[in-house]
Amino acid sequence: MSAALDKTFLTADRWRDEALEVRAILLDCGLTEEKKWNKPCYSMDGENICIIQRMKHFLALMFFKGRLVDDPDGLLKEQGPNSRSAKRLEFNSVDAVKAAADTIRALVASAIEVERKKLKVEGGELPDYPGELVDAFDEDPDFRKAFEDLTPGRQRGYLLHFNQGKQAATRANRIGKYRQHIFNGKGMHDR
Repeated sequence: MSAALDKTFLTADRWRDEALEVRAILLDCGLTEEKKWNKPCYSMDGENICIIQRMKHFLALMFFKGRLVDDPDGLLKEQGPNSRSAKRLEFNSVDAVKAAADTIRALVASAIEVERKKLKVEGGELPDYPGELVDAFDEDPDFRKAFEDLTPGRQRGYLLHFNQGKQAATRANRIGKYRQHIFNGKGMHDR
């Protein structure tokens, strides 16, 4: 249990009791708790297993490699249209969390096994590089190297974001905004 997260749990406006219930189950599974991405994250032997996310309409327990987790009842939901690996459980009451306690434990055990076996989600192809990014790489080979040194997931996140810009100026501005972040080896959401 992380004392640094105690206050976060106890003072939460949204899904407080549900999150406390999920937290108790996860800690009972022997996971290590720490704050990552400004959220309670749970790991085993330094490998991320799952994270609690407070959404507007539900509390999510997101498994980082949910696609590889044994989910015989098909309870895990897609994290989003651009997610290739993560899947989540969704809760909207303490009773729902309590009813799913055994399922949570089984999913955590499977996620731990995925990490012990060092399984990886097979990567799909990266989105296209926008022309503005190619131009930036041509102007600065060190920038290309910094981008290529990022993890595939971080590269994908940037490419999706850059490509969402409808105008060339928007795409160029986005690339400029994250240039130093990329040089620092960080993903879009890393601090």
